[in-house]
Amino acid sequence: MTTTTFKVPTRSEVSENNQLIFDNLQKALGFVPNLYATIAYSKNGLEKFLAYQNAKTSLSNKEKEAVNLIVSQVNNCTYCQSAHTVIGKMNGFTDEQLLDIRRGKATDAKLNALVQLAAEIAQTKGNANSDLVDSFFAQGYNNENLVDLILLISDKTAMNFLHNLTQVPVDFPLAPAL
Repeated sequence: MTTTTFKVPTRSEVSENNQLIFDNLQKALGFVPNLYATIAYSKNGLEKFLAYQNAKTSLSNKEKEAVNLIVSQVNNCTYCQSAHTVIGKMNGFTDEQLLDIRRGKATDAKLNALVQLAAEIAQTKGNANSDLVDSFFAQGYNNENLVDLILLISDKTAMNFLHNLTQVPVDFPLAPAL
């Protein structure tokens, strides 16, 4: 564990470009999430990351949130578990469904195949069990979906690692412990 204390930078402590991004986040979300603010230590990192995170994907918002939750669970990131519990609810998941996803399962067969493969990819650093890959494709997913899944896992893993290292305060309601 790190002994360094990471302070969340304020708007006045970041580059001009990041100040504009802070303003846009403030308008869109009503606040600047601490983890995004922490990325702003990098003059170009926040803009680059948000462009990557907001790029079009073949996965639905609900599928994206399921992946974000299971990957954050695998990587033991309280910040992202909490943020994506809130966003998951906004995308139609119930509290029980959110907990099930974090446990690595979903009642919907297609979503279950996605969640299980995402967990496996995150745990094995991409060396997933072929049965889980086959199940993913058997549920109707295709090669584009697989590529988009891996890109989403990389996005969430970066955020998980950033929080796990910096331990900046969680500014979302805390996700329930499993």
